[in-house]
Amino acid sequence: MGFLMSKSMDANLQKQQEFMLHNSRLQMERQILMQNQMRERQMAMQIAWSREFLKYFGSFFAVATLGLTAGAIKRKKPGMLAPIVPLGFVFAYQMDSAYGTLIYRMRGEAENIMASEHDRLDLPLGTPTYESIEKARRAKTGLISFLEK
Repeated sequence: MGFLMSKSMDANLQKQQEFMLHNSRLQMERQILMQNQMRERQMAMQIAWSREFLKYFGSFFAVATLGLTAGAIKRKKPGMLAPIVPLGFVFAYQMDSAYGTLIYRMRGEAENIMASEHDRLDLPLGTPTYESIEKARRAKTGLISFLEK
C-alpha cells in the first residue's frame, strides 16, 4: 500500500517539477521579449530625438551659413567663414545619426568589441554576487540603525 502511494506521489512530484520548469521557461521568454521591446522603444525614441534635433540644428546651420557668407562677402573677410567648418561636421554627424548608417556601423563595432575585446566589458571588482550585494545591504542597514540610536 505504501509503495503504491509513494509511486503516485513520485509521479505527481515529477509532473509538478515539469510544470514548474515549463512555467519558469515561459516566464523567462516573456521577460526577454519584454526587455527587447523596451530596448526597441528606447532606440526608436533616440532616433526620433536625433531627427527632431536635426530639424532645429539644420535651421540654425542654414541661417548661420547664410549670415556668415553674407558677412564675409560684405566685409571682404573670408575668415568669417571659419565657423561653418565645425558646424558642418556637427550637421553631418547629426544627419548620419538621424537618417544615415551610423547605427549600423555602431552595431557592427559593438559586435566586434564583444567578440574580440570582451575584457574591456568587465565591471570593476567583477560581476556583483549575492554575497557582495548582501554585504552592502547589511552595511547600509547597520549604518541606518546606528544613525537612529
